[in-house]
Amino acid sequence: MKKLSILFLLIFVSFSANAQTAEELEKEQAPKKAKIAKLNDEVKALQAKIDALPGWRKGAFGTIGGSLSGFNNWYSRTAPTASAGNIGITVNGFANLIKEDFFWRNSAAVNLGLVKLDVDGVSGDEGFETATDVFTLSSLYGKRFNKKWALSGLAEYRTTIIDNFNDPGYLDLGAGITWTPTNNLVVVMHPGNYNFVFSSGDTVFESSLGAKIVADYTKKYGKLSVKSNLSIFQSYKTADLSNWTWTNSFGYTIWKGIGLGFELGLRNNKQEALNNAKITDANADFSSVDNKIQSYWLFGLSYAF
Repeated sequence: MKKLSILFLLIFVSFSANAQTAEELEKEQAPKKAKIAKLNDEVKALQAKIDALPGWRKGAFGTIGGSLSGFNNWYSRTAPTASAGNIGITVNGFANLIKEDFFWRNSAAVNLGLVKLDVDGVSGDEGFETATDVFTLSSLYGKRFNKKWALSGLAEYRTTIIDNFNDPGYLDLGAGITWTPTNNLVVVMHPGNYNFVFSSGDTVFESSLGAKIVADYTKKYGKLSVKSNLSIFQSYKTADLSNWTWTNSFGYTIWKGIGLGFELGLRNNKQEALNNAKITDANADFSSVDNKIQSYWLFGLSYAF
């Protein structure tokens, strides 16, 4: 019994020593953590000063998503032998020249998606078909009144690449003012803007004069890259010729530039809705067309340049 008591005492003393040692180590660790936090704050402050310096700012990140599958004599399926594929690619890039008295902001965005379903014994489905096809170029020049406001001119072009290039294509040219409350947020307000719409043949597309509003946010939070762009055209002729597009891109770096990415795009364009409706109904018009919100999304591997 005496030996057992001594054993319990030794175990208790051992646990007490370990607990005391852990407490001492934590006390020693605390001021070092405080120093690291202070250094991180100083690094962020220095980076903010670097970002505010005049000069070029460039960057890009993209996402690749895809899946492949195949079935051979899988009899629980309606089509026992088939193969399928889905591939998506998105790239967002920018090159901005920032000076004390002016700025020149340029950006490009591409989103391409292909799908394929090959069923054994069914002809005509062997190749990939376009699922998503978005291409946008933008160039904004501003002459500053002060640090936050500038007189500006904008050129923005939107179309598809794989199918029906420039049919339709949209080119906005306009002038007005731009508000830059921070280095990461740009808000364009152009009451004088002409929306050129390019299309071939006898179509419903029509160019018009209107107002252009663009809000663009680009920022990097540590390993997370974020870009959100809202582009609105309000036609002075009729609301049927107005349109808007909103894209949101996220990229999280895990290892050596490689990570996960997600992109979501939304669009409202009544001209496109009517053009699509006329494929099945030749009598469709602006008053009868169901103008639903268009959308696409992509999730997959990302790479930050």
